[in-house]
Amino acid sequence: MSVDVITFGCRLNTYESEVAKAHATEAGLEDTVIVNTCAVTAEAVRQARQTIRKVRRDRPAAKIIVTGCAAQIEPETFAEMNEADFVIGNAEKTAAETFLRIAANDLGRVKVNDIASVRETAPHMISGFGGRSRAYLEVQNGCDHRCTFCIIPYGRGPSRSVPAGNIVRQVRALVEEGYREVVLTGVDLTSYGSDLPGGMTLGRLVRTILRLVPELPRLRLSSIDTMEADEALTEAFAEEARLMPHLHLSLQSGDNLILKRMKRRHAREDAIEFCKAIRELRPDMVFGADLIAGFPTEDEAMFSNTLRLADECGLSFLHVFPFSARPQTPAARMPQLDRALVKERAARLRRKAAERLNVHLQAEQGKVFEVLMERKGMGRTPGFTEIEIGGEDREMGGALLKARATGCGKRHLIGERLS
Repeated sequence: MSVDVITFGCRLNTYESEVAKAHATEAGLEDTVIVNTCAVTAEAVRQARQTIRKVRRDRPAAKIIVTGCAAQIEPETFAEMNEADFVIGNAEKTAAETFLRIAANDLGRVKVNDIASVRETAPHMISGFGGRSRAYLEVQNGCDHRCTFCIIPYGRGPSRSVPAGNIVRQVRALVEEGYREVVLTGVDLTSYGSDLPGGMTLGRLVRTILRLVPELPRLRLSSIDTMEADEALTEAFAEEARLMPHLHLSLQSGDNLILKRMKRRHAREDAIEFCKAIRELRPDMVFGADLIAGFPTEDEAMFSNTLRLADECGLSFLHVFPFSARPQTPAARMPQLDRALVKERAARLRRKAAERLNVHLQAEQGKVFEVLMERKGMGRTPGFTEIEIGGEDREMGGALLKARATGCGKRHLIGERLS
């Protein structure tokens, strides 16, 4: 049997899972399952543990390798599980040597080094993701900020960037492999370049890629911090048609006092102004956002500010997190809300998400898009809205085609092919 990967969490994990899988395959490992964990919430850790147990029940003879942020932050949790054969850290999972040593029976059961000492990222660039529509490319890792609710810096280490030349070479390789869209991803993407010489920024990187790889049809960004978006990035959205008009914003709350207690770097007014300014430059821009419900000390008025922010920013896609206290974070020591109240507010925020998505889907009716097909009959618009294309000659993943939105379901558009 081959190497299989189960991935939790962010797009960066998706990328790194492919790196780990490639290394494990090249090392000759067989009947192996890599579980790439996430630590953003306590629930994410619980799900990872549950999955590991299920894998062992379903595949008793398989070699199970546990890695990712949860394994990095609390390796003892997974080392105590008899189902796990190896527990390796975030730096180890992208190193070829790790899997060569596993194959040679030359690695201890737990190998998790100090992530804070890591100063480079993306030591191995991959050329394939199995499909041919969209590829995620790690350009940055780690985070130097210390939001009071977030454990991720302890799992990812300090912010570090991949040199632009390496990124351009990898984008070219992905295009040659047949990918039509590349998504730049990172833990704190807008901090890209701060550790590189020459004043490199995310906006300058975007410009460089689009200039030096003209054959790339579509370039997309993952989650960004509005306060770190540089002028070159906003100009790129205004001037570069191949830079897709979709941004996922790390907002977390719509209340200024809660934002201060989260140790965020923006106010609600900053978020509203950012969305307004970008839309003036790119009217078809679509925004998504991460929002937390039930942060410690949040009262009803504070929560209402978050609900209103979704409307005031014109958000279309909401990723809702019920607050989950993580050990080692300052927010875990703050006065906690009752769990029932947290769940109730998360449910209300999800209803707002459904409402905002419906507003977006209705507004897209009648528009013509260039659609990137992901699988047979389903694709994505430039604004990352899923669209179903009917007809007998439906294209498989990787095709770019013109389509008009003629209707919608609860979560996606329905369209007709034009070319």
